[in-house]
Amino acid sequence: MPGGMMDLNSLKQFLVVARLEHLSRAAEELRIAQPSLSRTIARLESELGVPLFDRSGRLRLNDTGKLFRHHVERALGELDAGRRAVTDATSHGLGTVRLASETFLTLTGPLAVFKRAHPAAEVELHWSPADDMARRLRAQEVDLCLASQPIHADGLEATQLFREAVGVGVPLDHPLAGRTSVSIDELADQPFVTARTGHWLRRLLDRLFAARDLTPKIVCESDEHSAIADLISAGLGIGLVPGLARRSTTRAPITWIDVDDPDCSRTVTLYRGTDSHLSTAARLMHTTITNWNWPTDVP
Repeated sequence: MPGGMMDLNSLKQFLVVARLEHLSRAAEELRIAQPSLSRTIARLESELGVPLFDRSGRLRLNDTGKLFRHHVERALGELDAGRRAVTDATSHGLGTVRLASETFLTLTGPLAVFKRAHPAAEVELHWSPADDMARRLRAQEVDLCLASQPIHADGLEATQLFREAVGVGVPLDHPLAGRTSVSIDELADQPFVTARTGHWLRRLLDRLFAARDLTPKIVCESDEHSAIADLISAGLGIGLVPGLARRSTTRAPITWIDVDDPDCSRTVTLYRGTDSHLSTAARLMHTTITNWNWPTDVP
């Protein structure tokens, strides 16, 4: 390999280009000029002696680039963890816990208890799609991730918290409102309010329908998952609603009906990086969440 010194800044810039696979968008996010970013990537490739991206058509991270990215994420994550470990050791405080989740509705109870018990601990909440969680844990951008769908990746330690039924929510005056349970086939022509592609709620809906060669009729995709019940209540359509949301005190007036399908459920799991250094605050948060009195109404 040709000699050369990879500086941290180049490596950080490489990770942004690798994630976005788009030079001008990466330059915009990094707030630097695109020609300067192109030079950084070219210099990195010449130091390694191999291309990291395919440039036929649009920019794509190649297999060598993916291999390199994995090591760069870990290396930068370790440096960041080292900085935090020094801060934790010298500050005599509890440090910071960085928690990522697809939805924070699930966590309001444990978070309130944690803040009361440890007012000195700093809590950072990051919304994250499940697809990005493994990367963020490996890169030590976050300490803990709460997901409602399985994450298949190496280097993660998983603690299953609970499994619960997911029902269908309908407006109070809906023709199905008097029913105790419904089948997917009966929902085939109903208008659905749901989350965007990639979110566990949407994946579950698509999976249940695909199993019967059906496609759900989606009238509204919401980024605000707490608003789904409100939109159902307003009469826009029906939608899948997890049991935990059904028990929420702030829920909109909707009727919750069981779905006749054992797969209509979600499993909520807490993930951490196997090798990551956790601050005292992160270890305490892990304990608080795993010891929480989660629902036990397994479908």
